[in-house]
Amino acid sequence: MKKFLPYISSLILTGFGLLTIFLSSSVIFDWFGIRAKEGNYVLFVVWANFISSVLYLFSAYGFLKSENWTFKLLSASTVILIIAFLGLLVHINSGGIYETKTFFAMIFRIGVTIAFTAIAYFSINKQK
Repeated sequence: MKKFLPYISSLILTGFGLLTIFLSSSVIFDWFGIRAKEGNYVLFVVWANFISSVLYLFSAYGFLKSENWTFKLLSASTVILIIAFLGLLVHINSGGIYETKTFFAMIFRIGVTIAFTAIAYFSINKQK
C-alpha cells in the first residue's frame, strides 16, 4: 500500500485541485453564472481557495515525483487557508454577510489540506 500512496494521493489531490480551481475561478471571473448561484460569497476566501488549488496541482505532481517540496507547498496552502479562515471569522464577527456553507467548507478544506500535508511529510520527507 505504501508503494501506491503517492499515486493515490496525487490522483485525489489532482481531482480536488481541478474542482477547486474551476469553482473558485468561476466565482472570481463570473463564468457560467456561478457567481450568482454562490450567494453571499466572501471574495478573499474564494481567492485563498484559488491559490490553494494551484498549489494542490503542483503538489500532485510533487507526489508523483516524490519531491521534498511537496510538503512545503501543502504547508503553505494550509497557512493560507488558516489565515483566510481567521479572516472569515473576523468578517463574520464584524457583521459581514456570508453563507453558512462557507464556514463549514473552510473547515473541511483545511482538514483535507492538513491530511495531505501529513501524507507528504510521512511518505516523502521521512523516506529521504
